[in-house]
Amino acid sequence: MERTIEWLRGRPYYEGQVVAEREVPGQEPTHREIDLERRLAGALADRGVDAPYRHQARAVEAVRDGDDVVLATPTASGKSLAYTVPAFEGAMARGARTLYLGPQNALINDQAETLSDLARGLGFGSRVSVRRYTGQLDDGERREVRDRQPTVLLTNPDMLHYGVLPNAHRLWDWFFSGLELVVVDEVHEYRGVFGSNVALVLRRLARICERFDADPQFVCCSATIGNPVEHAAGVTGRPASGFTLVDADDSGTGPTHWLLWNPPEYEDGQRGTGRRRSNHVQTMRLFVDLVARGHQTLVFTSARQTAERYARESAEALRERGQRDLADAVTAYQAALRTDRREEIEDALHGGDLRGVWSTNALELGVDVGGLDAVLLDGYPGTRMAAFQQAGRAGRGDDPSLVVLVAGEDQLDQYLARNPGALFDGAPERAMVDPANDHLLPDHVRAAARENWLAPGDDRHFGPTFPDVVADLDDAGDLERRETDQGVRWTYAGGGSPQHEMGLRTITDREVNLLDARRNEVVATLSLEDALRDAHPGAVYHHQGTTYEVTDLDLHRDVAELRPARVDYYTKVLHDKTIEVDEDREEDDLEAAPNAALRFADVTMRKQITGFERRTTAGGEVIAREPLDLPETTLETEAVYWTVPPDDEVELRSLGDFEGGIHAAEHAVISLLPLHLLCDRRDVGGLSTPHHPHTGESTIFVYGGHPGGVGLARGAFDRIETLMAEAATLVDDCDCDDGCPACVQSPHCGNANEPLDPTVAVALLERLIGA
Repeated sequence: MERTIEWLRGRPYYEGQVVAEREVPGQEPTHREIDLERRLAGALADRGVDAPYRHQARAVEAVRDGDDVVLATPTASGKSLAYTVPAFEGAMARGARTLYLGPQNALINDQAETLSDLARGLGFGSRVSVRRYTGQLDDGERREVRDRQPTVLLTNPDMLHYGVLPNAHRLWDWFFSGLELVVVDEVHEYRGVFGSNVALVLRRLARICERFDADPQFVCCSATIGNPVEHAAGVTGRPASGFTLVDADDSGTGPTHWLLWNPPEYEDGQRGTGRRRSNHVQTMRLFVDLVARGHQTLVFTSARQTAERYARESAEALRERGQRDLADAVTAYQAALRTDRREEIEDALHGGDLRGVWSTNALELGVDVGGLDAVLLDGYPGTRMAAFQQAGRAGRGDDPSLVVLVAGEDQLDQYLARNPGALFDGAPERAMVDPANDHLLPDHVRAAARENWLAPGDDRHFGPTFPDVVADLDDAGDLERRETDQGVRWTYAGGGSPQHEMGLRTITDREVNLLDARRNEVVATLSLEDALRDAHPGAVYHHQGTTYEVTDLDLHRDVAELRPARVDYYTKVLHDKTIEVDEDREEDDLEAAPNAALRFADVTMRKQITGFERRTTAGGEVIAREPLDLPETTLETEAVYWTVPPDDEVELRSLGDFEGGIHAAEHAVISLLPLHLLCDRRDVGGLSTPHHPHTGESTIFVYGGHPGGVGLARGAFDRIETLMAEAATLVDDCDCDDGCPACVQSPHCGNANEPLDPTVAVALLERLIGA
């Protein structure tokens, strides 16, 4: 790899584009002996595990001591052994059962194969049996799993919610009565709306376990995040004080050479716009060169269509070089592929038959694809956690490996390109979850009542608002109050299955079907809010390689009709937005600007989509604007907001466009929130106004983009001065003239990024933090 890096330095596209390099040294493994049952020790030794790594041994011993465990170590550090040993020991000694939860079926299938192989290695009579229980199985296969009563059951939160908990007393009593261990793999994936829903599912699980006198321990496996114990406690409902944290990695690794690569700006005539050459094209050049030099290479990119397109173009480039065998060993991997095709790619990567793959983040999680020579990140994946998870795919034993992050042109990528220390040395992001979300809690309380009667003491699972939720559901006729010898009880009084009336990955219930009118076939489903934004009449919509134009949006039937189209433009909605402050919940001071109000509040955001733009695919130029007549939407959520003191406003207006300045500052702060919290930039919204009726002053809001909020606005409130300082640096360091995608333009802005004034934004932010 060192020779390849030197060779790359001589390539014409290298000079001036590598803005930072970092060598992460390898390390020798550190092992520690632990006592193991003879057959288990032998089966592990047959698979190359003579002694566990020291961190694995610490985790196993903590479980043996009765603790819950959070194991937060890098990719490929052997986290699975930490729960495999206790699970198998319990099964062999007393028939104890283990529930394994994984966020993706591919990960579940991979773990099932590994654990089943180990169970077979124990021989007959070990009492260890492993089965998976997911939506990929038909009714007969699921019945067979229940009939066989495995000691290790692997499933996902969705199946636990839809299929297991509702039938706990009827079909699963044998399982819950012996449940001793719950494994929550990739616990960092359970955040935001999905994580908050899963947290409530696990509280329902705790109630079922209590009814069967079971009190299982938890082992949570996580990537490196800033709050592993707090987050594991929030997801599982277990006390943080009961968790042992294991976060030191004692596995052996080879050295990793990092390159931070920034594509050049466009040639003269387009400078000053901040626009840069495509990171996809730069990544493809690197990919083709590395594969051609014999390095097995994996690219992580953001979208399915990008993976498919550039895998195809990479293969064509290799054929043009006369390397047809290598061209045939390049493919794309993404979640929309059939299960058998994904497994085929995973096996071919592991076996070395595939030499290069373009993948979405579907390969980020713990599916075993072996060690690769190089990993390319086609754009910053949004969080440091994801970047290092993906980078962890590189490395084969103690061989050196290469990781290249090719920056895109947006704010986060360009901030890291100019401040590489924020990538390599920054603190890990925190994961946020909110099981107290009052938009989610009632549905889970209804589901819990359907699974088993409710009692006043269930507030220990569902929190202090539980009595109010029960009272509301009682008044609505969903629950029936009963006086029993044991006290007050509530049973489910509604019809049907409340579990099937809600999903775990969204809050809103209303959905719009996208219908291919040519074939009368539903090709996708969107939430109402997403449909208003992406499937309005005239919208261009891309799906599975096909470009459609939306011809009609019927909100009476919740159907959008699409027809295939060939267009050289894309569409973007315009909207008006207002925010009402319902209740100020907390207030703090900005140390350098004591006259500025800084508050955390419950708010209601009202949005009216007013029209849309058609923009050229090539340069993003506006070619048309059209009005839309769509219903207003409301969002009750949480927000952090701050005001601009009147004296400062007077001075700032003398520097330029004040409204453009507060608008630019809002965009810059929001864009950098993912440096601190695990979120997508679409999970957060903002509003800036020169006068707000609640404050009587110029005010900037940053709000959570989901009903009730999921902790993101709270996280912004807790670190707002740091965000302001980073935002000032982001904007001040940019070379553009009037604001660009690398500093203050947002692809999600409903005002077409107008007005924006970077100069006023920097002056404002520096005044607020005293810089």
